[in-house]
Amino acid sequence: MSGAFVRVEREGALAWVTLDRPPLNLIVPEMVEGIRSTFEALRGDPGVRAAVITGAGRVTTGGMQLQILRGLTTAGAKAFIASLHEAINLVHDAPFPTICMINGACLGAGFELAMACDLRTAAPEASLGLPEIRVGIPSVIEAALLPGFVGPGRAAEMLLTGESVPAAQALEWGLVNRVAPRGELRGVTAALAARILECAPGAVRLQKELIVRWRNTDQRTAVEYGVNAFAQSFATDEPREAMDAYLGKRKPRFAS
Repeated sequence: MSGAFVRVEREGALAWVTLDRPPLNLIVPEMVEGIRSTFEALRGDPGVRAAVITGAGRVTTGGMQLQILRGLTTAGAKAFIASLHEAINLVHDAPFPTICMINGACLGAGFELAMACDLRTAAPEASLGLPEIRVGIPSVIEAALLPGFVGPGRAAEMLLTGESVPAAQALEWGLVNRVAPRGELRGVTAALAARILECAPGAVRLQKELIVRWRNTDQRTAVEYGVNAFAQSFATDEPREAMDAYLGKRKPRFAS
């Protein structure tokens, strides 16, 4: 399973999705289509229970290929950004948890892709930012997630100056969940995914659905969604098995 400039490897229930357009993995329309088709396929595969997105080589992605953007008309710009949002939204709304492993620079649309994931890990030398303002365009689509991560003031500074933040600052601000040396980053990321995969599959999918719904609704409606999801979880044997395992001090045995 793969798309243009996108490589997919499976390790059991975990899919590793790699942006692969060296040396900087710059995003072009073919890669956007590759991300879209890849995540459409992953979403339709019940065997996928989590996915990690990263970049080949020493960067995640340097963002958009400027030569592509430079030639856009008004109509072309709208069509292109809508297609990019469609691809990234497939990641954001995926029925399984997603992790972005930020192994180096992660800029522009690449950073928006990272923010669309549920969790992020980073190498110490990684940098995260939205430099679009420096080339005459605003940061849009999933850049709207940034204030929810870092607050309106910090988000405004990043958006209006185009300056990036290093991994250590991103960790302090809550933009990333783990920072680990480059040589250990894959192992740390895999361990984080493994902790998710240890949990009840049905409950994880319900929780992921709630996380997405909570981002997009008011608190009262979010609570109502949670009440329904709680009841829905008891339509399976997962709660009983998980609780029996906990009380019996053993690992649970969930149906895949």
